[in-house]
Amino acid sequence: MTATPTGVPVRLDGLDGLLTAVSGERMAATVAALAGDGFAGRRVGTAGGAAACAWLAQQVAGLGAAVRSAPFPVRSVPRMYAAPTIRWHDGDADSELRFGRDVGVHLASADMAVVRRGGLAVAGVGDPAGRWLAVPAAMSLFDAFGHAGGAAGLLLRAEVDADGWQYTMLAGPNPGPLPVLTVNPATFTAVERAAAAGVGRLSGNTPVRRLDVTGTNLHACLTGPGHGSEVLLTAHYDGVGDLPGLRQPGAADNASGVAVVLEAARILAASPPPGVGLSVALLDGEETGALGSAHHAAQLGQTGAAPSVINIDGAGQLHQAAAVEAGGPAHGLLAALDQAGRRTGLALAAGPVASDNRRYAAAGLPAVGIGAGMGGYHSPADTPDRVDPGTMTAIARLVIATVWHISTSRELL
Repeated sequence: MTATPTGVPVRLDGLDGLLTAVSGERMAATVAALAGDGFAGRRVGTAGGAAACAWLAQQVAGLGAAVRSAPFPVRSVPRMYAAPTIRWHDGDADSELRFGRDVGVHLASADMAVVRRGGLAVAGVGDPAGRWLAVPAAMSLFDAFGHAGGAAGLLLRAEVDADGWQYTMLAGPNPGPLPVLTVNPATFTAVERAAAAGVGRLSGNTPVRRLDVTGTNLHACLTGPGHGSEVLLTAHYDGVGDLPGLRQPGAADNASGVAVVLEAARILAASPPPGVGLSVALLDGEETGALGSAHHAAQLGQTGAAPSVINIDGAGQLHQAAAVEAGGPAHGLLAALDQAGRRTGLALAAGPVASDNRRYAAAGLPAVGIGAGMGGYHSPADTPDRVDPGTMTAIARLVIATVWHISTSRELL
């Protein structure tokens, strides 16, 4: 069932009716809500993440489903508790480096709130004591630490996106013994040149600590058992979170995927295709190593459930074709997806979708990950205005048609 503008429920018969009901405007509203200030980037274990979880539970419950929450531990999540203060002198002039653009804090950095000052040098060259060391591109971080006895800290070259932002990551190496700063390519070249010439100095700090937190998955069954055909729609709702002084909305990654799953679930729950059991899981902790999906996949294994998993991560900007990655015994699921792509006119291409689908596939479940691009990945530029409602509409239609084809050709699974 769905509702007319007057609120009167109307059943949508046939796949064409379901596809017509998809609303890009409704999904855009979901993205705007999840990317809002109140959810503060939705990092796992934060107040913003918990608020997003509660809001999403209400949205799923509004579909008429009983929502279950499942907490799980997440260890050693990096959290910036202040913006670093970084200045450097090239021998002639003094410059302040902008956090998030010119400079960032590496995941392997030690926590150091107090500003350290020192001259510049190249790692592996000369006496490192008391100096900030520019690490050459050919040197590993492990080797750099080996050359850094008594150093003030390490400086690593870091790429930036088209908008000039460094990428924020939560999953990575454990902290090492020294402060480690990441520097954009242009600034790093200048710093490395000054260090090689034996001039220049830098002052900086790395206020970052690791916290053990709790993540929370949401799960709901929307329709009854499908007599052998069970489909699970998934998307992660967590983001990398705001940084001090930097809003990181997480619109494409992955409010867009959540919006697609909610839209597809809303339409399929209202007019369920016969013979398919449909459930949804909105997952936490993807940005810390897909820990939420690992936890959920283990729960499914304990109960003997073996649904076919369709995971959406990044439905922001479609470029010619949607990327599809399959894992586990997914031949039948891929066949249904291919039929759906032909039916809806959406081109599909094999491509990496490094997200929760891999955790389900590793647990032996048929799983596909679908991605359609994102702008401003892991940066302040990932804003709602860069998420295309037409892209979300195309992906939601693909998901709905896939479930429909599973229903009408259950031998596929």
